[in-house]
Amino acid sequence: MAGYLDDKKKENCYGCEACVQICPKDALDMQEDDEGFRYPVLNEEVCVRCGLCNKVCPHENMPVRYENDKYVFGGYIKDENTRFESTSGGAFSAIVDTFCDDNYVIFGAEAKGLSVWHSYITDKKDLSKFRKSKYSQSKMGKSYQQTKEFLKMGKKVLFSGTPCQIAGLKSFLGSTNQDNLLTVEVICEGVPSPLYVRKCEQSLIKKFGAYIECLDYRYKGKTLFGNFKWDFQVMKAKTSNNWGGRWDFEVMRTTVMIKKENKKIVIEKDRWFNPFWSIWLKHLMSRPSCYECPFATTERTADISLGDLWGVHLYCPELYGKNGGASLAVANTEKGKTILKAAETQMYGHELKFEDALKYQSPMRKHIDMNPERARFMKDLKGDMSVEKINKKWATKPTLKLLYQKYVWGNRQKVWLWNLLHKK
Repeated sequence: MAGYLDDKKKENCYGCEACVQICPKDALDMQEDDEGFRYPVLNEEVCVRCGLCNKVCPHENMPVRYENDKYVFGGYIKDENTRFESTSGGAFSAIVDTFCDDNYVIFGAEAKGLSVWHSYITDKKDLSKFRKSKYSQSKMGKSYQQTKEFLKMGKKVLFSGTPCQIAGLKSFLGSTNQDNLLTVEVICEGVPSPLYVRKCEQSLIKKFGAYIECLDYRYKGKTLFGNFKWDFQVMKAKTSNNWGGRWDFEVMRTTVMIKKENKKIVIEKDRWFNPFWSIWLKHLMSRPSCYECPFATTERTADISLGDLWGVHLYCPELYGKNGGASLAVANTEKGKTILKAAETQMYGHELKFEDALKYQSPMRKHIDMNPERARFMKDLKGDMSVEKINKKWATKPTLKLLYQKYVWGNRQKVWLWNLLHKK
């Protein structure tokens, strides 16, 4: 099957960067296109036509995937601090702590400002840099090469990333002994163009003379009711030392650093009033390959797939846990199952039926659909239009029905009623 390196069809490139890292002559380099997505560019003068780049391309040579005999767990980590620092229920931390007992290396995506890249740590105490959702495709650097070297040294390696990044790693490693490798993928719904958040930063520079220091796409706030995941919250700005928050909300939190005044401004926008979520969920700015993603299926490449326990209030409300976040963990291999079951000693939860979980995990059933308005939106995004005008034109405000479902009769209220009816 021809891939991007030959046909230049952008839907055939996942941006995994396996081809760049395998090249013995450094003839390939990742460069952004006008939409902000990165693709391999070949230096013809340096290339020796060895064909290794085609060999490791997951689109051209898909690595082994697993579909049968899955083990599914739902729940959350018992340590409240770790759970609060995690996007969902902290299952990733429990898995890391279980697998990485000695002589280990952990790979994951870290972020600073608008930059996201893969790196590694050798001490679990530094795991916090890999927590939280990034919603941006990370630059892989030399992480595949480093993984291979660590495996050859006999170290345990836990590698986390998106499904296409795991596939890129597996293709890159080829016949390398992978007995000491554990792969953990996030259940992904596509990556958005970085141009949008860059325009957000341009607006903040114009308004505050400041850049974005941190983006927390799914912030958990401290409230009078404790530490909770937020589903939605009206946009507001405040100084960084204020407490704030409303229960049962999910927020995108932007920390802006004003250098000359040496202070921070925190801007929080709720999920339902947040233009970013509205535009992204309408699939207007995802990477072209995401609309034809071959990894959005029950066949998975990683040992363990991790995501939010969507539908928790419907089919397993006992795992809701005061809306502090809950994890869905799917073991796709025997290695993954062994580690996940061992990690359960640190978790509150239980086994779930894969069929039940699958109902609420669309990225494990199908890829996202291309929005017919995508080309028009991207033209605005690539042009001189400000983010305020883009939001006004393309973002959708929540309906009264949605606000009622969230504010008046939301998940928290449904779980409260369920607990009341099932109280012994």
